[in-house]
Amino acid sequence: MNDNKKYTDSGIEIKTVYTEPQTTNHKPQTELPGQFPFTRGVQPDMYRGKLWTMRQYAGFSTAEESNKRYHYLLSQGVSGLSVAFDLPTQIGYDSDHALAEGEVGKVGVAIDSIEDMQTLFKGIKLEEVSTSMTINATGFILLSLYVALAKQQGADLKKISGTIQNDILKEYAARGTYIYPPKPSMRIITDIFEWCSKDLPKWNTISISGYHIREAGSTAVQEIAFTLSNGKAYVKAALEKGLDINVFGKRLSFFFNSHNNLFEEVAKFRAARRMWAKMMKELGATDDKAMMLRFHTQTGGSTLTAQQPLNNISRVTIQTLAAVLGGTQSLHTNGYDEALSLPTEEAARIALRTQQIVAYESGAPDTADPLAGSYFIEALTDEVEQKAWELIGKIDAMGGSVSAIEEGFIQNEIARSAYEYQRNIETNEKIIVGVNKFQVNETDSTPVFKINDGIRVIQSEKLKQLRNNRSNAKVDQLLQVINDKAVSGENLMPAVIEAVENKCTLGEIADELRGVFGEYKSK
Repeated sequence: MNDNKKYTDSGIEIKTVYTEPQTTNHKPQTELPGQFPFTRGVQPDMYRGKLWTMRQYAGFSTAEESNKRYHYLLSQGVSGLSVAFDLPTQIGYDSDHALAEGEVGKVGVAIDSIEDMQTLFKGIKLEEVSTSMTINATGFILLSLYVALAKQQGADLKKISGTIQNDILKEYAARGTYIYPPKPSMRIITDIFEWCSKDLPKWNTISISGYHIREAGSTAVQEIAFTLSNGKAYVKAALEKGLDINVFGKRLSFFFNSHNNLFEEVAKFRAARRMWAKMMKELGATDDKAMMLRFHTQTGGSTLTAQQPLNNISRVTIQTLAAVLGGTQSLHTNGYDEALSLPTEEAARIALRTQQIVAYESGAPDTADPLAGSYFIEALTDEVEQKAWELIGKIDAMGGSVSAIEEGFIQNEIARSAYEYQRNIETNEKIIVGVNKFQVNETDSTPVFKINDGIRVIQSEKLKQLRNNRSNAKVDQLLQVINDKAVSGENLMPAVIEAVENKCTLGEIADELRGVFGEYKSK
C-alpha cells in the first residue's frame, strides 16, 4: 500500500481530513436513538437509563472452583455471569470419555450432569442473575440443565434471563466445536427458539457470534457481513418452521468483538444495527423490537500480546471505549494476562475496573451515541455498511450462509484476511507495540493461573457415583424418548429437560443424537 495513504484493517482508505458530510444513504441529523434503523442505539436514552451489563467470562477446573470465582466477581460488582465451558463439554463428551483426556477443566468448567450444575450455581439465585453461556453444539443440553436447576430452586421460568450462544454456523466457519451436520443442528436451534418463546420468554435464544469469526482473522467488515448472513439463515430456518418473526426476533442477540481501531469499531457497531434493522424488515418483521440488533461485546483476545503483557490493559481500555461509544448492551473485558493463561483473580479485577472507570469516570455514557454527526464516523459507518452489503450479496448469490460455508467461501475469506494481517505485521507495515516495535528484554515474571491436572480423575469419580445412584432403567427409557423425537421431528427440549432432571449426562444425550444425526466431518 502507498506509504502516504492510511487504511483501516478492513482496507477502507482514511482521508487526511473530513470536512463535510459524505453520506448519501441517510440523514444522520434526523435519526434518533431508539428509532428505526437504530444506527444511533436501541434505547432513546441509552446508558442514562441503565448502564450496559458488566460481565466477566469465567469458568475453569471443576464446578466448585468456578463457583468460588463467580461469588468473587459478584462481590466485585459484576452484573451478569458469563460461563466458559471446557472442550469436552462443548463437543458433547463426558469427562471420563477417552477423547476428553488432557482437556477436562482446561479452557472452561467441566459440566457433565445436573449435579455439576447445582454446584456451579451454589448460593446463586437464578432469578436474580443474568447468565450468558458460551456453548453451541451442546447449547440445548446446557440450557436444559439451567432450566432444571431453576425449577429445583423454585424459580419462575418467566423471570429467568440470560443467553446461550447457540450459534453453530460460525463453528463450521471459524471455530470447530460442532458435532452434528448443519441441517439437524439448525433443527435443534429452531426447537430452542420455539420452546423458549412459550416457556422461557426472557431468555435470549441465540447469540449470533462475530467474535470468533474476528478471532479467526477476519476484518471488521467481514465480521459483521458473515455474522448478519448467519443471522439471516437462522431467521429463515425459524420462518420455515412457522415461527412468528415478531416473537422470536425479539430474543435474538449478537456477540461482537472489539479491536484496537477505535473509530472503525464504533462505525462497525453502528452499521451492524442499521443493516440488521433493514434485513429484518425485509424478512417480514413489523415490530420495532424484532428489528433491533442487541449485542454483547468482548474485547479482542487475539489482540493481546504475550510480550509486555501490561500493555494489554491499555488495549482493553481502548476496546472498552469503542464498545461503549458503539452502544453495546453488555460487555466482557479480557484480563491483561490472557495471552499467557486463564486470567488470575487480580487480572480479572483490573479488567472489571476498566469497565467501571469508563462507566463512572469517562463521561462516555452520559449521552446517547456521542460520536454521531462526526464527519469521519458517519462516512466510516457508511463505508463499512457498503462493503458488508457487497459481501452479503455474494453469500446470498450462493444460496445463503449454509451453502457459503459448505463451499468454503467464508472460511477462505477469513483465512485470506488473517494471512494478510500477519504478513503486514511481519513486514512492519502494521505496528504492534512491544512485538515488532518498542521491544524490551523481558523476564517471564507475570504470574499465571495454573489448572490442577487431576480434574479428570475428580470428574470421573463424580460420574461413577452419579451412575451408581440413579435409575439406569429410567435413563435408558428417557434416552430412547430423545431418540424417538429426533426421528419424528418433534421438539426435543421437553425430553432433554426431563432427561437431565433424571441424571442423564451431557455425553449420553449427545451420543444418543450422534446415533440419529451422525457427526459432521469438515471437508
